[in-house]
Amino acid sequence: MIEAAWIWAVLGIILIAIEILAIGALYVLWFGIAAICLAIATWLFPNIPYAIQLIAFAILSLSSLAIWRRYYQRTDTSSAVGQSQGEEIGRIGIVTETTSPTKNGSIRFTQGLMGSREWVAVSDEAIEINSQAKVVAVEGNTLRIAKIS
Repeated sequence: MIEAAWIWAVLGIILIAIEILAIGALYVLWFGIAAICLAIATWLFPNIPYAIQLIAFAILSLSSLAIWRRYYQRTDTSSAVGQSQGEEIGRIGIVTETTSPTKNGSIRFTQGLMGSREWVAVSDEAIEINSQAKVVAVEGNTLRIAKIS
């Protein structure tokens, strides 16, 4: 018959492998670690009854998961590179290509805006070349602008 320590060790390794390969949410990891702990315990004390092993596995798994959930602080892993965060609204630039409701134009800034000095611009009114305009919205890779009175 296979020893309980080997069963718990294999179960622990399988659960940790599932965590690494598939999920990555750190939920299955705690069950795998609990199984490894039980493998060590049953190797040191081979006469532990199966019922006690299952209860210990449940207690170890759920308590470690609960402790992790309580103290885990999620860090923001998303990158804002190339994405507007709203700081561009209100920036003033010079129109370099006439823009109107039916025609896209372009606007140039003295200091780069989201990595570029010149942007495709759209507007709700006609804005002539060399007019000052301000950014009122970022719409994908174009800027919605309004003429400064």
